Amino acid sequence: MGKWNELGPNPLFLSQLSLISGTSSPRRSSGSNSATTCPDQKRKKAKNQMGDHPSIPDVDYLPGFHNHFSSEAIPGALPSGQNNPLLCPLGLYAEQISGTSFTSPRKSNLRTWLYRIKPSVTHEPFQPRLPAHGKLLSEFDASNCCATPTQLRWKPVVIPDAPTDFVDGLFTMCGAGSSYLRHGFAIHMYTANKSMDNAAFCNADGDFLIVPQEGRLWITTECGRLLVSPGEVVVLPQGFRFNVALPDGPSRGYVAEIFGTHFQLPDLGPIGANGLAAPRDFLAPKAWYDDSSCPGYTVIQKYGGELFVARQDFSPFNVVAWHGNYVPYKYDLTKFCPFNTVLMDHGDPSVNTVLTAPTDKPGVALLDFVIFPPRWLVAEHTFRPPYFHRNCMSEFMGLIHGGYEAKADFLPGGASLHSCMTPHGPDTKTFEANIAQGNEAGPHRIKDTMAFMFESCLIPRICKWALNSPSRDPDYYKCWIGLRPHFSPQSGK
Repeated sequence: MGKWNELGPNPLFLSQLSLISGTSSPRRSSGSNSATTCPDQKRKKAKNQMGDHPSIPDVDYLPGFHNHFSSEAIPGALPSGQNNPLLCPLGLYAEQISGTSFTSPRKSNLRTWLYRIKPSVTHEPFQPRLPAHGKLLSEFDASNCCATPTQLRWKPVVIPDAPTDFVDGLFTMCGAGSSYLRHGFAIHMYTANKSMDNAAFCNADGDFLIVPQEGRLWITTECGRLLVSPGEVVVLPQGFRFNVALPDGPSRGYVAEIFGTHFQLPDLGPIGANGLAAPRDFLAPKAWYDDSSCPGYTVIQKYGGELFVARQDFSPFNVVAWHGNYVPYKYDLTKFCPFNTVLMDHGDPSVNTVLTAPTDKPGVALLDFVIFPPRWLVAEHTFRPPYFHRNCMSEFMGLIHGGYEAKADFLPGGASLHSCMTPHGPDTKTFEANIAQGNEAGPHRIKDTMAFMFESCLIPRICKWALNSPSRDPDYYKCWIGLRPHFSPQSGK
């Protein structure tokens, strides 16, 4: 892999844990009450026996979006007729995790009951994680980040050589608002080359929407396990503990974080009852538990953008059964049903919204997740790529694979930011190539691509390390410099 990149985390902040690249998540125990080997010891044994890429077991999922699910790793583990009996089946503890206030309207109320071997409160006091991470923010103001209306683009971030797991490889690019005030967002990126070792991460600030670009993620959560590949996304709601393993070795990707709200499916309006992302294509994990004894297990909690650690002697993934509608979930972007114009003009990108985090103002999103998938372009007498634009919303773009139709030099793993009312649009090469086709261009299928956009009504501030990164492309503005006037006063007569 390449040299350490300054946009990524400072190596002083890296974990000193041993490198375990390409490991699987903790294995389910037999269900007995006897203590078993800590999951990370199992990982090391599996690595010795199977090399750097142990096999991943087949995983089943529960389909649906914000359904009320019920799942048991052992039949009969869920209590019947009530949530919190005096004695739960199998001697389990009942614990609720609330994603909304108790009195939120029923249609938006999110919570899940977990039935676990030991409650999550069984840990030592939290202490600041040292050394401090240094490149995570959840408060955005002039003291810690910058404002600029300049169009920004970053080349793909190089994955470091030094052992780096998901937590240490996570760094903030930009954001707005405050996790303390429960309103705002942050956009992060990550580079990692090792699995999290004897540790779990918990984000108390908001929901994570993770978009892997390179390398699969094998994610263990309190509700079960998810295998997430590039071309899929995963949402890890606020408060859930999770572990990220890397079955393919090095991994890289993007993360959107929202404060004070949760993602939901966009309304379809005149589209009707079907189209875009179908609820049945979202997949939640099935119950899976680990009853291992894990001395020194570390829970890393992100709280107000800072990291804290607490020690415990058991795996946090000891949930034998659960029921509720507040759960992690994943979605395969290839299942998205896009809509497009069939006669003239270029539709607005909002028609490709997968998930939205709304504000109190109708039609205005705190953050939309929009994709640009393979599709047919058939509009007549129309400039088909995205149009030149100034937007009251701010747009952060990434590319998972292939090319992007409006930018010839936009690379997978790269990123761009066009903030509020900053002009943007197709580059010179794209514009001239499409004009040269004339009005008789036939139907054209865009294929082998998956670009996406995080769009927000808030104006982002840029982290200083992102603005000063060697990955930033200082010549981005030159992609438009070649646009020449085509004006001719006589051409319209």
